[in-house]
Amino acid sequence: MNLRLGINTGFALNRFPLPEEWMKIVGEDLGLRYVQLTADLINPALGDDIINDHVKRIKALCLKYNVKIDSIMTGAFTRVNHFSHPDPKVSSYWLNWFKKFIDLGVAVGATNMSSHFGVMSHHDLRNPERKQKVLRQTVDAWKEIAVYAQQKGMKYLTWEPMSVKREYGETIKEAKRIHNMLEGSAIPIKICLDVEHGDVSSSNPDDTNPYAWLREFAVHAPLIHLKQSLESGGQATFLPEYNAKGKVEPQKVVETLQQAGCTKALLLLELSFKEREPFDSRILDDLKESVRYWREYISD
Repeated sequence: MNLRLGINTGFALNRFPLPEEWMKIVGEDLGLRYVQLTADLINPALGDDIINDHVKRIKALCLKYNVKIDSIMTGAFTRVNHFSHPDPKVSSYWLNWFKKFIDLGVAVGATNMSSHFGVMSHHDLRNPERKQKVLRQTVDAWKEIAVYAQQKGMKYLTWEPMSVKREYGETIKEAKRIHNMLEGSAIPIKICLDVEHGDVSSSNPDDTNPYAWLREFAVHAPLIHLKQSLESGGQATFLPEYNAKGKVEPQKVVETLQQAGCTKALLLLELSFKEREPFDSRILDDLKESVRYWREYISD
Protein backbone atom coordinates (compact mmCIF):
# COMPACT_ATOMS: atom_id res chain seq x y z
CA MET A 1 0.00 0.00 0.00
CA ASN A 2 1.40 3.37 -1.06
CA LEU A 3 0.55 6.10 1.47
CA ARG A 4 1.98 9.60 1.30
CA LEU A 5 1.68 12.49 3.74
CA GLY A 6 0.90 16.03 2.62
CA ILE A 7 -0.91 19.17 3.67
CA ASN A 8 -3.87 21.31 2.62
CA THR A 9 -2.94 25.00 2.61
CA GLY A 10 -5.96 26.07 4.67
CA PHE A 11 -3.58 26.69 7.57
CA ALA A 12 -2.02 29.57 5.63
CA LEU A 13 -5.31 31.41 5.21
CA ASN A 14 -4.56 35.17 5.58
CA ARG A 15 -1.51 34.31 7.72
CA PHE A 16 1.03 33.29 5.09
CA PRO A 17 -0.42 34.64 1.82
CA LEU A 18 2.78 34.80 -0.23
CA PRO A 19 3.99 31.68 -2.07
CA GLU A 20 7.44 32.28 -0.63
CA GLU A 21 6.00 32.03 2.88
CA TRP A 22 3.76 28.98 2.70
CA MET A 23 6.06 27.02 0.40
CA LYS A 24 8.96 27.45 2.83
CA ILE A 25 6.77 26.26 5.69
CA VAL A 26 5.64 23.18 3.75
CA GLY A 27 8.96 22.16 2.24
CA GLU A 28 11.54 23.34 4.77
CA ASP A 29 9.88 23.76 8.17
CA LEU A 30 7.55 20.75 7.91
CA GLY A 31 9.54 18.62 5.49
CA LEU A 32 6.48 17.69 3.44
CA ARG A 33 6.50 17.04 -0.30
CA TYR A 34 2.84 17.09 -1.29
CA VAL A 35 0.39 19.99 -1.25
CA GLN A 36 -3.30 20.52 -1.82
CA LEU A 37 -3.44 24.17 -2.80
CA THR A 38 -6.62 26.01 -1.85
CA ALA A 39 -8.30 28.83 -3.74
CA ASP A 40 -7.92 31.09 -0.71
CA LEU A 41 -4.28 31.55 -1.63
CA ILE A 42 -4.63 31.80 -5.39
CA ASN A 43 -8.12 32.55 -6.70
CA PRO A 44 -8.64 32.72 -10.48
CA ALA A 45 -10.88 35.75 -9.93
CA LEU A 46 -7.71 37.75 -9.19
CA GLY A 47 -7.08 38.06 -12.92
CA ASP A 48 -4.49 36.80 -15.37
CA ASP A 49 -1.65 39.14 -14.43
CA ILE A 50 -1.65 38.14 -10.77
CA ILE A 51 -2.34 34.48 -11.51
CA ASN A 52 0.47 34.21 -14.05
CA ASP A 53 2.91 35.86 -11.66
CA HIS A 54 1.98 33.58 -8.75
CA VAL A 55 2.06 30.48 -10.93
CA LYS A 56 5.58 31.34 -12.07
CA ARG A 57 6.72 31.85 -8.48
CA ILE A 58 5.03 28.67 -7.22
CA LYS A 59 6.65 26.54 -9.94
CA ALA A 60 10.09 27.91 -9.07
CA LEU A 61 9.49 27.32 -5.36
CA CYS A 62 8.35 23.75 -6.03
CA LEU A 63 11.80 23.08 -7.47
CA LYS A 64 13.56 24.93 -4.66
CA TYR A 65 11.82 23.01 -1.88
CA ASN A 66 11.16 19.73 -3.73
CA VAL A 67 7.42 20.10 -3.27
CA LYS A 68 4.66 18.93 -5.63
CA ILE A 69 1.27 20.60 -5.96
CA ASP A 70 -0.72 17.38 -6.19
CA SER A 71 -4.19 18.91 -6.21
CA ILE A 72 -6.15 22.14 -5.98
CA MET A 73 -9.24 22.67 -3.85
CA THR A 74 -11.85 25.23 -2.92
CA GLY A 75 -11.30 26.76 0.50
CA ALA A 76 -12.89 28.74 3.32
CA PHE A 77 -13.76 31.77 1.18
CA THR A 78 -15.09 29.65 -1.68
CA ARG A 79 -17.27 27.40 0.48
CA VAL A 80 -20.33 28.77 -1.23
CA ASN A 81 -23.37 27.41 -3.09
CA HIS A 82 -21.61 27.40 -6.50
CA PHE A 83 -23.29 24.70 -8.68
CA SER A 84 -26.25 24.53 -6.27
CA HIS A 85 -26.96 28.27 -6.25
CA PRO A 86 -30.68 28.95 -6.87
CA ASP A 87 -29.88 31.79 -9.30
CA PRO A 88 -28.90 30.29 -12.69
CA LYS A 89 -26.67 33.28 -13.48
CA VAL A 90 -24.67 32.70 -10.31
CA SER A 91 -24.34 28.95 -10.81
CA SER A 92 -23.22 29.64 -14.38
CA TYR A 93 -20.57 32.03 -13.08
CA TRP A 94 -19.20 29.30 -10.84
CA LEU A 95 -19.12 26.81 -13.67
CA ASN A 96 -16.80 29.15 -15.55
CA TRP A 97 -14.85 29.88 -12.35
CA PHE A 98 -14.11 26.17 -11.90
CA LYS A 99 -12.84 25.90 -15.46
CA LYS A 100 -10.42 28.76 -14.79
CA PHE A 101 -9.46 27.08 -11.53
CA ILE A 102 -8.64 23.90 -13.43
CA ASP A 103 -6.47 25.94 -15.81
CA LEU A 104 -4.64 27.34 -12.80
CA GLY A 105 -4.21 23.89 -11.30
CA VAL A 106 -2.79 22.41 -14.49
CA ALA A 107 -0.35 25.35 -14.69
CA VAL A 108 1.12 24.53 -11.26
CA GLY A 109 1.26 20.78 -11.96
CA ALA A 110 -1.85 19.51 -10.19
CA THR A 111 -3.26 16.23 -11.47
CA ASN A 112 -6.69 16.68 -9.88
CA MET A 113 -9.19 19.20 -8.51
CA SER A 114 -11.31 18.91 -5.36
CA SER A 115 -14.27 20.70 -3.84
CA HIS A 116 -17.31 20.32 -1.65
CA PHE A 117 -20.12 19.14 -3.93
CA GLY A 118 -22.18 22.33 -3.62
CA VAL A 119 -24.36 24.02 -1.00
CA MET A 120 -28.14 24.01 -1.21
CA SER A 121 -30.21 26.86 0.21
CA HIS A 122 -32.59 26.17 3.09
CA HIS A 123 -35.52 26.95 0.81
CA ASP A 124 -34.44 24.46 -1.83
CA LEU A 125 -33.66 21.78 0.73
CA ARG A 126 -37.21 21.97 2.11
CA ASN A 127 -38.93 21.99 -1.27
CA PRO A 128 -38.87 18.43 -2.74
CA GLU A 129 -39.25 19.58 -6.33
CA ARG A 130 -36.55 22.25 -6.03
CA LYS A 131 -34.29 19.88 -4.13
CA GLN A 132 -34.28 17.36 -6.97
CA LYS A 133 -33.81 20.05 -9.60
CA VAL A 134 -30.85 21.60 -7.80
CA LEU A 135 -29.27 18.20 -7.19
CA ARG A 136 -29.58 17.38 -10.88
CA GLN A 137 -28.06 20.70 -11.98
CA THR A 138 -25.17 20.13 -9.55
CA VAL A 139 -24.46 16.63 -10.86
CA ASP A 140 -24.61 17.92 -14.43
CA ALA A 141 -22.18 20.73 -13.60
CA TRP A 142 -19.68 18.28 -12.11
CA LYS A 143 -19.88 16.16 -15.23
CA GLU A 144 -19.34 19.23 -17.40
CA ILE A 145 -16.20 20.26 -15.56
CA ALA A 146 -15.01 16.65 -15.74
CA VAL A 147 -15.09 16.97 -19.54
CA TYR A 148 -13.13 20.21 -19.31
CA ALA A 149 -10.62 18.73 -16.86
CA GLN A 150 -10.06 15.78 -19.18
CA GLN A 151 -9.33 18.14 -22.06
CA LYS A 152 -6.78 19.95 -19.90
CA GLY A 153 -5.04 16.71 -18.89
CA MET A 154 -6.23 16.19 -15.31
CA LYS A 155 -6.54 12.59 -14.15
CA TYR A 156 -9.58 12.87 -11.87
CA LEU A 157 -11.76 15.12 -9.73
CA THR A 158 -12.86 14.57 -6.14
CA TRP A 159 -15.82 15.81 -4.13
CA GLU A 160 -15.89 16.00 -0.34
CA PRO A 161 -18.81 14.58 1.70
CA MET A 162 -19.74 17.09 4.38
CA SER A 163 -21.71 17.13 7.66
CA VAL A 164 -25.11 18.70 6.99
CA LYS A 165 -27.79 17.91 4.41
CA ARG A 166 -27.45 21.21 2.57
CA GLU A 167 -23.81 20.46 1.81
CA TYR A 168 -24.39 16.89 0.60
CA GLY A 169 -22.98 13.52 1.60
CA GLU A 170 -23.60 13.97 5.33
CA THR A 171 -24.17 10.26 5.96
CA ILE A 172 -22.50 7.19 4.49
CA LYS A 173 -25.74 6.22 2.76
CA GLU A 174 -26.21 9.67 1.24
CA ALA A 175 -22.56 9.93 0.19
CA LYS A 176 -22.90 6.61 -1.66
CA ARG A 177 -26.05 7.84 -3.38
CA ILE A 178 -24.44 11.06 -4.57
CA HIS A 179 -21.30 9.23 -5.62
CA ASN A 180 -23.27 6.78 -7.73
CA MET A 181 -24.93 9.68 -9.56
CA LEU A 182 -21.51 10.82 -10.76
CA GLU A 183 -20.71 7.58 -12.56
CA GLY A 184 -20.03 7.81 -16.27
CA SER A 185 -18.13 11.09 -16.12
CA ALA A 186 -15.39 11.91 -18.65
CA ILE A 187 -12.72 11.32 -16.03
CA PRO A 188 -13.33 9.64 -12.68
CA ILE A 189 -15.00 11.76 -10.01
CA LYS A 190 -13.71 10.26 -6.78
CA ILE A 191 -13.98 11.21 -3.11
CA CYS A 192 -11.87 13.48 -0.93
CA LEU A 193 -12.69 11.92 2.42
CA ASP A 194 -12.51 13.92 5.64
CA VAL A 195 -12.17 11.71 8.73
CA GLU A 196 -13.94 14.30 10.90
CA HIS A 197 -17.05 14.86 8.80
CA GLY A 198 -20.47 13.24 9.16
CA ASP A 199 -23.88 14.19 10.53
CA VAL A 200 -23.71 14.31 14.33
CA SER A 201 -27.52 14.14 14.46
CA SER A 202 -27.64 10.81 12.61
CA SER A 203 -29.06 7.82 14.48
CA ASN A 204 -26.44 5.61 12.82
CA PRO A 205 -23.19 5.72 14.87
CA ASP A 206 -21.20 4.83 11.74
CA ASP A 207 -21.94 8.27 10.34
CA THR A 208 -19.61 9.85 12.89
CA ASN A 209 -17.13 6.98 12.97
CA PRO A 210 -14.04 7.83 10.90
CA TYR A 211 -13.15 4.16 10.47
CA ALA A 212 -16.60 3.29 9.13
CA TRP A 213 -16.15 6.00 6.48
CA LEU A 214 -12.66 4.73 5.67
CA ARG A 215 -13.87 1.15 5.33
CA GLU A 216 -16.70 2.21 3.03
CA PHE A 217 -14.81 4.61 0.76
CA ALA A 218 -11.12 3.61 0.92
CA VAL A 219 -11.07 2.36 -2.66
CA HIS A 220 -12.81 5.54 -3.89
CA ALA A 221 -10.76 8.10 -1.93
CA PRO A 222 -7.31 8.92 -3.28
CA LEU A 223 -7.30 11.98 -0.99
CA ILE A 224 -7.99 11.85 2.74
CA HIS A 225 -8.19 14.89 5.02
CA LEU A 226 -6.70 14.42 8.45
CA LYS A 227 -7.59 16.27 11.64
CA GLN A 228 -8.20 15.08 15.15
CA SER A 229 -11.88 14.29 15.77
CA LEU A 230 -13.16 14.87 19.28
CA GLU A 231 -16.17 13.16 20.85
CA SER A 232 -17.83 16.55 21.23
CA GLY A 233 -17.95 16.82 17.46
CA GLY A 234 -15.11 19.33 17.31
CA GLN A 235 -11.91 19.14 15.30
CA ALA A 236 -8.37 19.77 16.42
CA THR A 237 -4.69 19.46 15.63
CA PHE A 238 -2.71 16.38 16.59
CA LEU A 239 -1.35 17.59 19.91
CA PRO A 240 -0.97 15.14 22.82
CA GLU A 241 -3.86 16.64 24.79
CA TYR A 242 -6.22 16.17 21.83
CA ASN A 243 -4.86 12.78 20.80
CA ALA A 244 -5.53 11.46 24.30
CA LYS A 245 -9.27 11.91 23.80
CA GLY A 246 -9.61 11.97 20.01
CA LYS A 247 -10.95 9.30 17.66
CA VAL A 248 -8.22 9.46 15.01
CA GLU A 249 -5.25 7.15 15.59
CA PRO A 250 -2.64 6.90 12.81
CA GLN A 251 -1.98 3.19 13.19
CA LYS A 252 -5.69 2.40 13.14
CA VAL A 253 -6.20 4.62 10.08
CA VAL A 254 -3.41 2.85 8.19
CA GLU A 255 -4.66 -0.60 9.20
CA THR A 256 -8.25 0.25 8.23
CA LEU A 257 -7.17 1.50 4.81
CA GLN A 258 -5.16 -1.63 4.18
CA GLN A 259 -7.98 -3.93 5.28
CA ALA A 260 -10.46 -2.02 3.10
CA GLY A 261 -8.41 -2.58 -0.03
CA CYS A 262 -6.72 0.80 -0.42
CA THR A 263 -3.65 0.58 -2.66
CA LYS A 264 -2.68 4.27 -2.85
CA ALA A 265 -3.72 7.46 -1.07
CA LEU A 266 -2.46 10.92 -0.21
CA LEU A 267 -3.24 11.77 3.41
CA LEU A 268 -3.50 15.52 3.82
CA LEU A 269 -3.33 17.38 7.10
CA GLU A 270 -6.22 19.84 6.89
CA LEU A 271 -5.78 21.86 10.02
CA SER A 272 -7.56 25.09 10.86
CA PHE A 273 -6.69 27.49 13.63
CA LYS A 274 -8.90 29.86 15.60
CA GLU A 275 -8.28 33.57 15.29
CA ARG A 276 -7.65 33.56 19.02
CA GLU A 277 -4.60 33.28 21.20
CA PRO A 278 -2.67 31.17 21.84
CA PHE A 279 -3.72 29.26 18.71
CA ASP A 280 -2.76 31.93 16.20
CA SER A 281 0.72 32.52 17.58
CA ARG A 282 1.70 28.87 17.99
CA ILE A 283 0.49 27.68 14.57
CA LEU A 284 3.94 26.59 13.32
CA ASP A 285 4.69 24.61 16.46
CA ASP A 286 1.30 22.88 16.25
CA LEU A 287 1.85 22.05 12.58
CA LYS A 288 5.28 20.58 13.30
CA GLU A 289 3.89 18.44 16.13
CA SER A 290 1.08 17.17 13.92
CA VAL A 291 3.53 16.22 11.17
CA ARG A 292 5.83 14.52 13.67
CA TYR A 293 2.88 12.49 15.00
CA TRP A 294 2.00 11.14 11.54
CA ARG A 295 5.58 10.69 10.34
CA GLU A 296 5.91 7.65 12.59
CA TYR A 297 3.44 5.86 10.32
CA ILE A 298 3.88 7.47 6.89
CA SER A 299 7.42 8.03 5.66
CA ASP A 300 6.82 9.48 2.20
